[in-house]
Amino acid sequence: MTKYYDIIKAPIITERTTQLIESHNKYTFKVDRKANKVEIKKAIEIIFNVKVLSVNTINVLPKFKRMGKYEGYKNAYKKAVVKLAEGQKIDAFTV
Repeated sequence: MTKYYDIIKAPIITERTTQLIESHNKYTFKVDRKANKVEIKKAIEIIFNVKVLSVNTINVLPKFKRMGKYEGYKNAYKKAVVKLAEGQKIDAFTV
């Protein structure tokens, strides 16, 4: 059971993702970089007890940042946009 909690890292809550929730019933998560769509779908369905229709994934590349004389890269991660069935919702996104 802990395997599913290792796949889903954190929800991504921004203005754009809240618009996706309201208009298309799509939720956005930060997920493990090695996870595939099938594993992500199964993890979301078991953890939140919802029906997932589709999963889209995006590999976010590391972004170059500079802070004074120090420079480096932000971490790369994988983002998953999950579409839920009509009438389903995830309470973790409500503030």
